[in-house]
Amino acid sequence: MDSVASVPEAADVTEAADVTEAADVTEAADVTEVAGALRVAVGLVVRKLRQAPYAGELTLAESSALSRLERGGPATSSDLARVDRISPQSMGVTVAALLDRGLIERNRDPEDGRRIVLSVTEAGRRTLRDKRGARTEHIAAALRDGFSADELRQLEGAAALLERLAEKL
Repeated sequence: MDSVASVPEAADVTEAADVTEAADVTEAADVTEVAGALRVAVGLVVRKLRQAPYAGELTLAESSALSRLERGGPATSSDLARVDRISPQSMGVTVAALLDRGLIERNRDPEDGRRIVLSVTEAGRRTLRDKRGARTEHIAAALRDGFSADELRQLEGAAALLERLAEKL
């Protein structure tokens, strides 16, 4: 008799499945809310960092071109224009400004001597390091000014999670 009593009725199984499905739907809604909140918060931080001035300021186009050359190595002006989705003429203005400041240099392509490739100079690398350092210090100043030790530990954990999220995107 005990074995008969322990067998769940069909109504109980259906009810349990409905509860599990409801929990999955709630979890999905929570994930969407978290994703939206992260998008807004990270976007705000990025905008604030871009607006913060630093010594040796570059325009957004100059910063983008210089960073791409640093990460990707030598490239032509047209390659940079295509990646940044701007006209070759606009990239020409950006390249001219970077050349004038000594942040990039022109060299013949070793594989095709007819092509000219651009590469970052040591001054360009230093400018990028300074800019990144200035941004880091800007963040550190904000953290020192308004966050408790517990909040700093939470942000440290969140940074690792955000990095992991970025790897999955």
